[in-house]
Amino acid sequence: GVIFLFDSALLALGDILFLTGLTMTIGVSRTVRFFTRKDRLRGIIAFFGGIILVMCKWGMFGMILQLYGIVYLFGQFFPIAAQSLKSAPVIGSVFQTPAVERFFNSFGSSGKSSSNGNGGSM
Repeated sequence: GVIFLFDSALLALGDILFLTGLTMTIGVSRTVRFFTRKDRLRGIIAFFGGIILVMCKWGMFGMILQLYGIVYLFGQFFPIAAQSLKSAPVIGSVFQTPAVERFFNSFGSSGKSSSNGNGGSM
């Protein structure tokens, strides 16, 4: 959908396939548990609000909102993925540079501090 200038139909199809793939990967009960956690309510609302905007033909705004929700929901996973990519043959050297390491570690630290209980106290 993004390649075709934010075509709403393709973006909506991608959203449906993402949710279906996540459900098939981790199971229905874990998916429901993941999307009903109170400490990640901001990310959940942003992600599903983005899906609703995409379905209403506001593709670019919906994708921006979904991107925020995905970073908020899956931010703690980014340092883990970067750590495993360091041992990859071609791109491993890129993930071992100090700037890239700091970038991915910042996701882990901000995600951990906001999910320790007082994440929504602003």
